[in-house]
Amino acid sequence: MGEEIILLSAGAVKPGLLKVIDAFERTSQHKVRTIFATAPEIRQRLNSGEASDLVIAPADLINDLAGKHSAAARAQVSVGRIGVGVMVRDGLRSPQISTVELFRQALLNADSVVYNQASTGIYLESLFDKLGVAAQVRSKATRYPDFAAVLDHVSKGNGNEISFGATTVIIENSSKGIKFVGPLPREIQNYTSYMATVVAHGEFGNGVIELIDYLASPSAKRLFSAAGIA
Repeated sequence: MGEEIILLSAGAVKPGLLKVIDAFERTSQHKVRTIFATAPEIRQRLNSGEASDLVIAPADLINDLAGKHSAAARAQVSVGRIGVGVMVRDGLRSPQISTVELFRQALLNADSVVYNQASTGIYLESLFDKLGVAAQVRSKATRYPDFAAVLDHVSKGNGNEISFGATTVIIENSSKGIKFVGPLPREIQNYTSYMATVVAHGEFGNGVIELIDYLASPSAKRLFSAAGIA
């Protein structure tokens, strides 16, 4: 008899994870109920004791939670890493971002800058400061809790807007009124590493161990890689 496995995951890995879960369910007796949330939401859900068996989140968060007894590394695997991408509204001319200086100028030229409050947004705040444009960006910035809200804003926006998100989710939603401009220049790119771990307070059976083993398998790695999760 198969188990129902509750998986709490960061949304950035969704494009690859859905394919991995589909393959796992087809080759096992188990079913996976996946809940996607931002990193701050994952922290809150785990700290409140919400029922879950596995969690996929940025490595820093996984390590922090393990130290606070919310999640433990009974079993832990690397899922991969994801970079930051730039997007604009579909039909808008793409800004030049191939070099750091061109990217900096694109920020200054934009009418507005839109990004999230999750790991991508946290990095961008420090990057804008490093580039010396924090004050200019802050005066025209709009931030949302998650990528879905950013997507809705950009797809329905107007003017010369520039926006950001994990490269995986931008590519996944490129048919929904937005256009993927490209990744950040290599010199200022930031990769978020994602880990999967068993939740300490979860009551888990063999299905949970089978799933975390599958997440580390060559088959899963190929699916993640195809979705831009290296």
